[in-house]
Amino acid sequence: MLRNRFHAHIAALLAALALFSGCATLGPSQQQVGEGPHARSAIEHVRAANTALQRGDAQAALKQLAAVPPDAPPDVRRQALDLQARAQLASGDRLAAARSLIQRAALLPPAAQAPEQQQAVAILAGMGRESLAQVYPMLADNDPVKPWVQKAIARPGAAARVLPQPNQPVGTMQGAAAPQGYAMPAKVALLLPATGPVAVAGAAVRDGFFTAYFHTPVTRERRPTISVYDTGGTADGSVTAYQQAVADGATLVVGPLGRDAVGAIFAQPNLPVPVLALNHPQGSTPTPAGSYEFALSPEAEGAQLAAHLITLGLHAAIAFRGADDTASRTFDAFRSQFESLGGQVANDIVLQQGSVDFAGQVQAALAGSGSQTGIVALLRPAQARLLLPQLRLARSTLPVFSTSMVYSGDGNPTADADLDGVRFCDEPWLYDAQAGLPDHTTLASQLVTAGGPAARLFAFGMDAYALVPYLGWMRSHPGNYVPGASGQLTMDAFGHVQRTPIWVEFQGGVARPVAAGLETQPGDVPAPTDP
Repeated sequence: MLRNRFHAHIAALLAALALFSGCATLGPSQQQVGEGPHARSAIEHVRAANTALQRGDAQAALKQLAAVPPDAPPDVRRQALDLQARAQLASGDRLAAARSLIQRAALLPPAAQAPEQQQAVAILAGMGRESLAQVYPMLADNDPVKPWVQKAIARPGAAARVLPQPNQPVGTMQGAAAPQGYAMPAKVALLLPATGPVAVAGAAVRDGFFTAYFHTPVTRERRPTISVYDTGGTADGSVTAYQQAVADGATLVVGPLGRDAVGAIFAQPNLPVPVLALNHPQGSTPTPAGSYEFALSPEAEGAQLAAHLITLGLHAAIAFRGADDTASRTFDAFRSQFESLGGQVANDIVLQQGSVDFAGQVQAALAGSGSQTGIVALLRPAQARLLLPQLRLARSTLPVFSTSMVYSGDGNPTADADLDGVRFCDEPWLYDAQAGLPDHTTLASQLVTAGGPAARLFAFGMDAYALVPYLGWMRSHPGNYVPGASGQLTMDAFGHVQRTPIWVEFQGGVARPVAAGLETQPGDVPAPTDP
């Protein structure tokens, strides 16, 4: 154990903390549909729903669409059902989304119905055969979606993730009592690598953890005793550290950090003290009863990216990706989620490191792309800065999306001007987009681990501490979330912490939150048009 080793470092943290002071619109042809106040009212509700959906507020969109009467003009009704399906998907209700698409297909010319029906079947297949088999007998015979559920049962679905649906923050106050669900353990052991090959990553997580420890916005909070143990960055070192923490009387263990190390801890025949692991183990090792997992997973961001495209009405994707492992893992998750939501990857182009001329690949990929196509650029900043100008030279007007891998965290407006228009998911703390947290810019000026590429791990460490008193509550209340530095944090029934990031876009070389972040930019993504 590292005893009294961090006093000087924590003093620096305290010194830094002391510095703190405490939408898209409908097109002209859609605006002209129908006449009279009845039609105009329906159009206004559809327009408001589209704006809400661009903002990332699916529930507000559904509320607006509920006010569109069934006898609205056909063009308006088709638009309403398209938005309704997208909002229902964003809310996690695949069955309702498929039903809306089938209803919309009935309003289209016969030649245009098949794509809607195929998308509905793909969305349903993503529920899995077992779930569909349970749903099918409960559907009324006149339910328009019932025949398509039967088709989906016969169709193998992609391995889709169940995306988090945050609906209420934890810690609701009840009079003079402690925040609802709050239960801080008395002694917390933090298992991180202070030595070894991943010590730098361990330092960033540790600094974030202690920053959250000292930054307590709720005055009734009591702080636990924290002991830090060096894992050496190895599986054996992590098991030894865990055993020592148990012997020292820890009531919760946070860590370790590496996937192999987490797997080694979870493989122990007995875990007398529960663990909040800071990664997922390799393979399909289950989380032991009473323990939890929290990770910054590229697969999770890939799945979120797929859902975002579908929410924006983009059903085809052209992927440009790097040859590294992170890009590969992100793309695999993106493809699975996208296809399960009825999307299709039209092209998948791997850009080799060191290549600079992508003109031929760009031209071939763009050929035949339609208005419902988005470009997915799973690239590091240097490669992305090469690709984007070549897309513009090819006169592409397709929107471009990525994940946090496209932004290093070091603001460079001159270099990043080439990335203008790229939208990506990321952690809100990097943009001071989550209230109640220490100021990122101030901390980054004081602590090297709070800026640049390490900042995401720093935020991850802050969130690890924020989760500690609510772990038990969140497991039994899946919609409750911690408004964290890395996103809104929820938990599924298996003890996996799930992260909902914000969406950010390069504008004038600066990454700024948009859509589901701080603000919506009118005209970000065109409203869908009927076939």
